[in-house]
Amino acid sequence: MSPREPGTPGNTPATGIHGRAAALRALKDEIAQGPDEKSTAAQHAKGKLTARERIALLLDEGSFHEAEQLRRHRATGFGLEDKKPHTDGVITGWGTVHGRTVFVYAHDFRIFGGALGEAHAEKIHRIMDRAVAAGAPLVSLNDGAGARIQEGVTALAGYGGIFTRNARASGVIPQISVMLGPCAGGAAYSPALTDFVFMVRETSQMFITGPDVVQAVTGERVSLGGLGGADVHAEVSGVAHFAYDDEETCLEEVRYLLSLLPRNNREAPPAIPLEDPADRSCEALLDLVPADGNRPYDMRRVVEELVDDGEFLEIHERWAANVICALARLGGQVVGIVANQPLVQAGVLDIDASEKAARFVQMCDAFNIPLVTLVDVPGFLPGVAQEHNGIIRRGAKLLYAYCNATVPRISLILRKAYGGAYIVMDSRSVGADLSYAWPTNEIAVMGAEGAANVIFRRRIKAADDPDATRRQLVKEYQAELMHPYYAAERGLLDDVLDPADTRRVLVESLRMLRTKHADLAARKHGNPPQ
Repeated sequence: MSPREPGTPGNTPATGIHGRAAALRALKDEIAQGPDEKSTAAQHAKGKLTARERIALLLDEGSFHEAEQLRRHRATGFGLEDKKPHTDGVITGWGTVHGRTVFVYAHDFRIFGGALGEAHAEKIHRIMDRAVAAGAPLVSLNDGAGARIQEGVTALAGYGGIFTRNARASGVIPQISVMLGPCAGGAAYSPALTDFVFMVRETSQMFITGPDVVQAVTGERVSLGGLGGADVHAEVSGVAHFAYDDEETCLEEVRYLLSLLPRNNREAPPAIPLEDPADRSCEALLDLVPADGNRPYDMRRVVEELVDDGEFLEIHERWAANVICALARLGGQVVGIVANQPLVQAGVLDIDASEKAARFVQMCDAFNIPLVTLVDVPGFLPGVAQEHNGIIRRGAKLLYAYCNATVPRISLILRKAYGGAYIVMDSRSVGADLSYAWPTNEIAVMGAEGAANVIFRRRIKAADDPDATRRQLVKEYQAELMHPYYAAERGLLDDVLDPADTRRVLVESLRMLRTKHADLAARKHGNPPQ
């Protein structure tokens, strides 16, 4: 028997498969358009894209597969039973970025202000679970008004499920939060649990309590942006790793970051064909870095000279700028670079710099990204405020991170490496696989001036000309203990390099270390300093 034709009894356009398929397509098209043109126009008037427009910019063209598009909430009361839009205010699914699978969820501010309810949360839970099961990155596009008040504690429980999944996915798959609107109260903790936070100026904010509550409790008056805007979190609090002027640039940078990360903790980061010669001589370094340890220079220019094609992505560029953390490629392979920045506070380590570098080292170790540490550090920042605010425990975070890291680790001392800061910046003694230095290096407990004042205090005091005696003793100390080959002679360095050869040596060393395997002692987890 031949199949019935459309319109024949039992297969009418209204009830037959052709009719139902057409109705389904019409329904999905309607859902994709959003609730109404007015709400879309309102979103655009704020300088914001819609959730679907954002997903289209993030993912490769035509690659998005939506999940639970037809989902609706089942809450009643407060008028909710009369308003049950499809998607329930969040779009979830997966697609590709540069051909690799990425999972995504995006709050749709046009529906309930992107507020989270039970169905909304369950959609997010499922896409998070799928991302972990598939071993692929998760990107959240945040633009929501927090918990859906009409659903009460059910909405709060939904956040708990998200936080739990954020914590369990940590170090398993890359998690990236993109802040494209408000994120207040408990909702802000999910981005804080992820690996990277992106923000857009003027339109995105993050805070636990808003300006009205702050004023009521403390009397302080502050704007939304002044309390939790992109610049505040990128420069003052360190909550945001990146801040951009518009959503298009922000999402393009998310795509670039994803190109540098592995899909999960069982894979290496993606390599690319090498176009910049591995043995390229870096003669410019001889002029970039002054031999005088008291003269500043821009460490970014050193990084630019060393890495492939001079390209790198700096993490937390504006927060704790006395240390640089960046992702780049050396020899086509992704590396994480930690470097002191002599242009800012002489590159000294303080509370914020220690925490910034520690988190970056842990991220690189979790995702199999080798570490290259460029050292030019005069020590830890002294001061009552630093001590009272916990420089000991916070500096220990960086030490803990390096000591625990099992990825290939190479350190290079350019100039100064003094005291405890020398140890903390991935010295041989805490497990660096290879330690190199330039002939301008000074590795010591402290600078020659300070050392001479301590060691020869009585002799200087008793001299007829204390200043002349001090100068002479400083020179003697430098000649005896701070010459560039002192550490190499004692086996604390693998080699002293001609700066021009640095790129070639780093590329060859990373190639040798590519098959490194190291296991930590069995344990539930460590107890890092907090």
